[in-house]
Amino acid sequence: MSTSFLTKVGVLRLIPVSGYVQASRTTTSKHFNPKFKKLRAQKYMKLDLPNFNEDINQLPKEKIRQKMKERGLLPPRPWVERPFYISATGGVFEAYVPPEGDGKASIVSATRAKQTVQLLEKKSKSMLAIRKIKSFEEEFDSKQFPSFAQDVYVKAHESLVNGDKMALRQYVTEKAYPEFRHNSHMKTIHWKFLDSLEPPRVVHARCTDIISKDNIFGQVTVRFHTRQQLAVYDRFGRLIHGSEILAKDVLEYVVFEKHLSNLYGVWRIHDKIIPDWMPPKEPSRLTRVKPEPEPEPEPEPETVPAITDNKESQVIADK
Repeated sequence: MSTSFLTKVGVLRLIPVSGYVQASRTTTSKHFNPKFKKLRAQKYMKLDLPNFNEDINQLPKEKIRQKMKERGLLPPRPWVERPFYISATGGVFEAYVPPEGDGKASIVSATRAKQTVQLLEKKSKSMLAIRKIKSFEEEFDSKQFPSFAQDVYVKAHESLVNGDKMALRQYVTEKAYPEFRHNSHMKTIHWKFLDSLEPPRVVHARCTDIISKDNIFGQVTVRFHTRQQLAVYDRFGRLIHGSEILAKDVLEYVVFEKHLSNLYGVWRIHDKIIPDWMPPKEPSRLTRVKPEPEPEPEPEPETVPAITDNKESQVIADK
């Protein structure tokens, strides 16, 4: 290589480059200031990593206890605690027994008078339960509660008709929700509350505690005697139950429940009492698939008797 080429290269290196700076990368991981290098090295601690492939089940209990104390671990509990919240009971406690012929029998009749006397004797427990409810809810009034219960009753059925599941959960308990929604999938429901034949009234009240003495639930049974309209259509638009023209008288005993110990508890529909003497409901006209016709049996072939020869028959006759 000639000296002239080397001098040219050296001159080019000394020439300042203006307007262009090439980005350079460095692979060093050292700190820019080596002043506290020793102190930075002392920040790291050497730890003994556990052996993840070690089978703990084969170690003795003393060895396991020693390893857990070294790592600062507490022994596991023999059970798993999971928090749960009970917002409603699973049924009706001490259910109300409606008097036979209620809504139809005459007040003057001897049977009705006898049942009225028996109900008066059972009212003492209901009065004690109402007093217990008032200790948690001071504004509770057994005379004003039926109008509030009727409003909840109407709103719950309107939510079911409109298909509003979130609103329905505010008016019915977790037990009554699947019973409300049962057999309502892919159906159109038309329901209308017309008027009350008799003013609603409280006929039964009970209180009970669950798990602990402080966790108290209250149940109030309200009697409704109303006039309603109901029509249910299937997914094809065919009427399967009720009618939009005819109105029917409905006698119901609806149980409302509230978690009294809960500060934010509300009265919701919990169940409905159906007495044994009440006539059965009309069956729904369900839409069914028409079965295929059974195959007709094939006709059996006619058996033709065999014809013998005249000569052979004559020979047999002669013998």
